[in-house]
Amino acid sequence: MALNATIYKADLQISDMDRHYYQAHSLVLARHPSETLERLMARLLVFSCFASEELEFTRDLSEADVPALWARDLTGQITLWIEMGQPDERRILKACGRADQVLVVCYHANSPLWWKQNKSKLTRAKNLQVWYLPAEFAARLAGLAERNMQLQCMIQDQQIWFSSGEESVQLELERWK
Repeated sequence: MALNATIYKADLQISDMDRHYYQAHSLVLARHPSETLERLMARLLVFSCFASEELEFTRDLSEADVPALWARDLTGQITLWIEMGQPDERRILKACGRADQVLVVCYHANSPLWWKQNKSKLTRAKNLQVWYLPAEFAARLAGLAERNMQLQCMIQDQQIWFSSGEESVQLELERWK
């Protein structure tokens, strides 16, 4: 018998002073049985950092040809494709051909090694950005996870404050490409 996804609900307040984006989102996230809390919360953080009316979560762990998050315009064209973790470079390059902009957000402790191995192949992609969330911050974000969350995300001068109640995590994504 297959395991079902665990549902997490998040009321997320975003105040992004760098992009002048101020919005409240009521989100429902399905945590795949194979997904860690670090990945779940990293997805939520990435949503906060790149939020727009079009950005949405996908069923990426259940469907092979979709990213973790994407934004599509009214015609269905993919304007933003966001991968999490350390995807295969062929998958990234294929996404670069399908989407206007592609982001990869790494959050594992061994991500610097992954980047070192794939950097030369990926630098030719003009519409690709690669970001790194240090593993210690991903672990601290996982500590904020609850089935029902009230979260605030404030972004200013590329510094990110992510908080739930009295607990807060301050972090910064490192841009590798």
